[in-house]
Amino acid sequence: MIRHLVLVLFALLCCLPAAAAAAPRVGVITMLPGEVFFERFGHNAIVIDDPAQGEPLSYNFGFFDMEEPDFFGNFVRGQMRYRLAVLPLAEDLAYYREVGRGVSIQWLDLDDARASALAEALAINALPENARYRYDYFTDNCSTRVRDALDAALDGALRRQLQGRSRGNTYRSDAVRLASPAPWMWLGFDLGLGPAADRPHSLWEDAFVPMRLADALRTVRNADGDPLVAAESELLPHRLAPEPAEAPRPWWPWLLAGLLAAAALAWLGGRAPRWLALAALPFWSLAGLAGLTMLFIWCCTAHRFGWSNHNLLLLDPLALLLLPGGWRLVRGRAPGRLFDWILATVTLGAVLALFLQWLPLLPQRNAHWIALLLPIHLALFAMLSPRRRNRTRPAPSGRENAFGPPRGA
Repeated sequence: MIRHLVLVLFALLCCLPAAAAAAPRVGVITMLPGEVFFERFGHNAIVIDDPAQGEPLSYNFGFFDMEEPDFFGNFVRGQMRYRLAVLPLAEDLAYYREVGRGVSIQWLDLDDARASALAEALAINALPENARYRYDYFTDNCSTRVRDALDAALDGALRRQLQGRSRGNTYRSDAVRLASPAPWMWLGFDLGLGPAADRPHSLWEDAFVPMRLADALRTVRNADGDPLVAAESELLPHRLAPEPAEAPRPWWPWLLAGLLAAAALAWLGGRAPRWLALAALPFWSLAGLAGLTMLFIWCCTAHRFGWSNHNLLLLDPLALLLLPGGWRLVRGRAPGRLFDWILATVTLGAVLALFLQWLPLLPQRNAHWIALLLPIHLALFAMLSPRRRNRTRPAPSGRENAFGPPRGA
């Protein structure tokens, strides 16, 4: 009997270390923004520190392959494919150390069962047949995948605690803010996003930005009512420019610029109408090309947050049809009747953009673009309209007048 008891006790003692080692630690690492355009929004990953594995592993949802067939075509069409990769944490951190991006880690207070279930789910997700997913910049990216994995481990508690709270952020506000160090990038986001990007969202939706998710995790409680984040530390210092701060963007400087531009066009039209037409040509060219791009996003891609873009009323593809008549004006000839109709239509569209600002149904935060571009449209219409051209004083007999053909022709 004593011998049997000793054997049982010995077996229990042998099992205790294994049981203790079976539950891994779970952490979330957050990488601050970098300088390359696709690094402007930061990054994150889940760390599983399982003693049975020998070293902490990083489960990183941000991998893509630029060598895959039709990569750039899929990027343009909004059909990007990303994948989950698992690699040693030290290897994952090596790149961020090299480029100077700061990295911090939040260790989570999960019970053994939840931590083990999360580690197992991530290992299954990382299998080649499960690793790839359809990437969406706002709703299904590397950060939302981290959020969703944690939420599944918490039986939906993360979503329940974040869904009902909001800071009033929008997809546009965060995208433009984080892209602001690159002028071409924030300009593309601000012009290319439609009204769907301006709906204020919850902290849950804020988590498409890794730094927002890290902020939200600090406020979450686990099943026991304790803070979900048990400890937080810096793994790598940040040696680059800090993340752009939140700041309101007033519309009045844009209006001032628009009024000054309109005044200059009116002055030019009153003294040198041909030069006014010449100045209008690049404006109409840029407006038309920008409008065609936005129309392509709406009709031909899966970038749904760029659909129904109100900026199409300000940057109308029809402006390209004004170019032949504008060139005739530069040469001192009549622009043609079609020119007058198109000019009126383009101007009316810009006025309609202002009207849509007053409607409560899905407004778009483009008041600054209206303030800048509407005065320019109105000035060009006023100075190039048929009534204005008819009032232009004719030149001496035998020579062309300001806009029309020679008298008597």
